[in-house]
Amino acid sequence: MANDSESLSQLQDYYATHGVLPSYSTIMTLLGLRSKSPVAALVARLKLRGYLESTADRRLKPGPQFFERTVYESVQAGLPTPASDDQRDTITIDEYLVERPSQTVLVRVKGDSMIDAGIHSGDTVVVEKNVAANVGDMVIAIVDNEFTLKTLDREGSQFILRPANPAFPVIRPKGQLEIFGVVVGQFRKYK
Repeated sequence: MANDSESLSQLQDYYATHGVLPSYSTIMTLLGLRSKSPVAALVARLKLRGYLESTADRRLKPGPQFFERTVYESVQAGLPTPASDDQRDTITIDEYLVERPSQTVLVRVKGDSMIDAGIHSGDTVVVEKNVAANVGDMVIAIVDNEFTLKTLDREGSQFILRPANPAFPVIRPKGQLEIFGVVVGQFRKYK
């Protein structure tokens, strides 16, 4: 139902602005409806599709599908190709990037030692804590009680931390090297 999609979009925008879903009477006003009966029907349809749920005190809350975003087939980063509105799938960003919510944190990056790996100052990395790190993994490490983002590597029997920018030195820990977590994703906001 195209109208349901438009209504859902307005509810998502409302939630993004206010941090809560509107009451039935506010939905009525928001969508330009004349009574609460079409609101109740819309809410029932959106609940059936997993976009909305009710709390114990009968307030609306986002359902598991509420934060889904459409994934389009592809876009060329090289030469242009014909445009297509073909939709492949939907995902939620959490579902895509977060495998273990209780062990996952977001870390804002400062500095440009990983710029050649595509990680810029101001980016946010998704980090899984308390997982085994392997050589080649990008990690948040603790060296001499300071955090750093580098690629875990090995020289002989010693673990080292390799930057992705030739202007920065390889870190060869003299003392203890602790892995806080492994980077499993990243994102940045352009605007």
